Amino acid sequence: MKVNGEEKKLEQNMILEQFLEGQGYDPKRVAVELNGEILPKSDFKFRELSDADTLEIVHFVGGG
Repeated sequence: MKVNGEEKKLEQNMILEQFLEGQGYDPKRVAVELNGEILPKSDFKFRELSDADTLEIVHFVGGG
C-alpha cells in the first residue's frame, strides 16, 4: 500500500478508521483520499483497505 507517497506493508485488510488510529492519526482531524477519491468521514468506519490501495492523508493542526 502507498501512504502519502511511501510504501507501507498492510499485512491484512483492515478498516480505514483502524488504520488511521494505528498510525497515530485522530480520524476526526484528517482528510483522506483513497485511490483518487476524497472520502467523507462517515466512510472511515466502513471502508476496507487492501495492500493495493493508495492513501493520501492530510491532518489538521491547531495553533495560535
